[in-house]
Amino acid sequence: MSISKQEFARRRQTLMGMMEPNSIVILPTADEKIRSRDTNYPFRPSSDFYYLTGFEEPEAVLVLVPEREHGEYILFCREKDKEKEIWDGYRSGPEGACKDFGADDAFPISDMNEILPGLLEGRERVYYAMGRDTEFDRKVMSWVNSIRAKVRAGATPPGEFLDLDHFLHDMRLYKSAAEIRLMEKAGSISARAHAKAMQICKKADYEYELEAEITYQCAREGARFQAYNAIVGSGKNGCVLHYNENNDKLKDGDLVLIDAGCEYEYYASDITRTFPVNGKFSKEQRALYDIVLDAQAAAIEKVVPGNHWNDPHDVSVRVITEGLVELGLLKGEVDKLIEEHAYRDFYMHRIGHWIGMDVHDVGDYKVGGEWRVLEPGMVMTVEPGIYVSPDNTNVAKKWRGIGIRIEDDVLVTKDGNRVLTDEVPNKAQDIEKLMARKK
Repeated sequence: MSISKQEFARRRQTLMGMMEPNSIVILPTADEKIRSRDTNYPFRPSSDFYYLTGFEEPEAVLVLVPEREHGEYILFCREKDKEKEIWDGYRSGPEGACKDFGADDAFPISDMNEILPGLLEGRERVYYAMGRDTEFDRKVMSWVNSIRAKVRAGATPPGEFLDLDHFLHDMRLYKSAAEIRLMEKAGSISARAHAKAMQICKKADYEYELEAEITYQCAREGARFQAYNAIVGSGKNGCVLHYNENNDKLKDGDLVLIDAGCEYEYYASDITRTFPVNGKFSKEQRALYDIVLDAQAAAIEKVVPGNHWNDPHDVSVRVITEGLVELGLLKGEVDKLIEEHAYRDFYMHRIGHWIGMDVHDVGDYKVGGEWRVLEPGMVMTVEPGIYVSPDNTNVAKKWRGIGIRIEDDVLVTKDGNRVLTDEVPNKAQDIEKLMARKK
């Protein structure tokens, strides 16, 4: 299961169809990152670059030149090198870039400084994400300046730079059928991993054991890498939104909040579940949990075509505020509390974010100053939460240090929505039943 060569080609053609006449796209992949001394982090191509090419190797640059006589799609990449391939793995080389990745033309990356100025010369506009990679920015400007130096000899440098992100990121916001299948697969793998973590929790001693279980379960189903650093926060650690030390001891009577999701074929998943370490919610934990679950259900109902991006958030704020008033953690009239943002002491983040190739995926949330209208093919997370700080002396002690978040990935469909991560239970009684079940 993967994106076809035909779909990558359609993406390139769609992008070129949006470009102004006589223009060029330049898009480098990500750099390799050093972890320590002479070891690197596992390489991952930039999402934008991979979205248009499917090419996974480092040291590569995509160039699109619409209506170029010798081919519109050009790749610069590493040459084949038998000795280096013995040490570091196989390379496609320029020939493989054409044969396996559909490039019309391909050149060694070492020849880029020689060839690219010629591709830029005479083009009126350059589509490029300026400011993302300072070193590559300097290269691009050096190529342009080399053309400017030859103006008296008749050379014509580009006169305008346009932001590639504006066009490309809007394309990425709308997922194709193939992309949705990959996201469903990622969500399904992660959901089963979360369920396994629930099942082994009572036998675990430390947070990192639950993290290890999720990583293991995802990897054995073909998702070797997580989409982001896992959050496994037990007790008061669940009140730290991006806690990721994951080294505290699990304590009987505490909740544990796990925010983790795998990446499958370059598509992310993002799931959060909160459950009791000992398999049984206390009265206070259950009361707050059910408010968050109700808020999530109400928000998901708003994830439909025609609604605005902010509609799910607004309804989650109301449900959480009403619930906190009912329990006595907030005091006052609901509308006034919402107007004064009193809920932010307990619910300080928004309802979610776009998700796709990146866990916090690209795409504008506002268009023309107005919240974006939801449309079929968009995928977002829905993740309300309640976090009662252990230092909050305005509430009774029994509530303090309880952190709860429930998160799923939701696809906007033509007639509503579909939850892509619903294979792991979210109702309190179902979680307790799963944790009581013998493996």
